[in-house]
Amino acid sequence: MGSVSPLILMILSFMSLTFLGSEAESIKSAHVLDLLIRDHTFKSLDKNLRTGIPQSVNLPANLSGIRVDTVRFRCGSLTRYGANLKEFHLGIGVTVHPCIERVMLIRQNMGHNWSSIYYANYDLSGYQLVSPIVGLLAYNADEDANSSNPFQLGIVAGEKPMTVDFTNATNFNKKEAIKPLCASFEGDGRMTLAKANPKSPFICAAKRHGHFGLVVESTPPDQLKKPISQWKVAVGSTIGAALGAFLIGLLLVAMLVRVKKRTRMVEMERRAYEEEALQVSMVGHVRAPTAPGTRTTPTLEHEYIPHPR
Repeated sequence: MGSVSPLILMILSFMSLTFLGSEAESIKSAHVLDLLIRDHTFKSLDKNLRTGIPQSVNLPANLSGIRVDTVRFRCGSLTRYGANLKEFHLGIGVTVHPCIERVMLIRQNMGHNWSSIYYANYDLSGYQLVSPIVGLLAYNADEDANSSNPFQLGIVAGEKPMTVDFTNATNFNKKEAIKPLCASFEGDGRMTLAKANPKSPFICAAKRHGHFGLVVESTPPDQLKKPISQWKVAVGSTIGAALGAFLIGLLLVAMLVRVKKRTRMVEMERRAYEEEALQVSMVGHVRAPTAPGTRTTPTLEHEYIPHPR
């Protein structure tokens, strides 16, 4: 009996992991993902959660890679003092509506894996995410921080917009010539783009709650090549022209030497022909020059005396 219990636990664990994996694969909607995060956040809250103190939320294994933090405020205090929650800064004058007494802010960081869901839910054609998607949503909160029926509230900035700081959330190189754009993902499926502050390219402004990210244009590789400066073109052209002139000069010199050598050979052959007049005779049916048949008669310097036998 004792050996059966561990086996049952292993089977139950395997079935649980399989269910969680299949549930994660079935999440294709960004809105459904927000609802799952909301439900897990409210279920895991500490009963003694203090107002204004952020708390990290531990999500189940099927939502691994998503980081969530939450904090509860009184609506009036949030408007008077503003708040900071990770990447988000809410300035003085921010309002929450409709808010009776308390509001629960939930900050999401989808990570690079879960951010890919937004490619399927929004039209990102021509653009590429260079940061994880971060979100800030607000829900009504009871006094015990455990609302049985949480519903979403709206956050609207005051005179100064809210800011989203991606400085520590992106690996995009600040020295790149291409500057990222601030993308805001609306609840109705629209995506709006805005230029960031040139002095702070990784800080985006926001007027209301939602999900945000940094994107760059998906430019073809051949268009990403840096243009060559004019002085480099001028120097290269000058060097190329000089090298071409040098090679042409060498070719002309080689041709002159070859012509001169050939002329000299022709001249030598002409002189040799003129100095020695050759007779012309018939060899078969062909006329050919022939040399005179003269030969020096050999003479003995000493008379040969045969050896006596």
